[in-house]
Amino acid sequence: MQVKSDLTDLPFFDLSGTSGCAAYQFRRTSRAVARLYDAALSPAGIRSTQFAILTAIAKLQPVAISRVAEILVIDLTTMTRSLKLLQKEGLIQIAPRGVRRQRLLTLTLKAEKALALAVPLWREMQTRFLAKLGKKWQEFRYELENAADVALALQTADLAVDKAPEKRGKPCR
Repeated sequence: MQVKSDLTDLPFFDLSGTSGCAAYQFRRTSRAVARLYDAALSPAGIRSTQFAILTAIAKLQPVAISRVAEILVIDLTTMTRSLKLLQKEGLIQIAPRGVRRQRLLTLTLKAEKALALAVPLWREMQTRFLAKLGKKWQEFRYELENAADVALALQTADLAVDKAPEKRGKPCR
């Protein structure tokens, strides 16, 4: 029996239009920008993802894990994994669950020192990068924030549909 290897004849395998995929374009851009900032922050011993988490904690500490995840639009599973690595590296402290069952985050002295080195490096790269983007940055930033809001709204709407009674097999009343 010969197996056909050319799947392009199948209707579900039509790949036309996929090169304009928003998720692909955002991830591609995100990876390129993250690599640029990772290189800039490397003398401080942290990556751009760590910088984002540490600065969010620094601005609000002590702060609940869920609040940092919400600000950075990171799901709690990924946030917890990242925080465990930061804790293992001695950059953050995670307090035991409090009265409201929240675990609060604070920076360690090591993290404060890393940020003291990282912030000037970040500022320099930010200045260089935005200078190359030119005057378009403010409008572009607004459009990026709008895209994030649209994505979150669609996700929320999809979750609401998934939780609707008819989706769970329960009759509507």
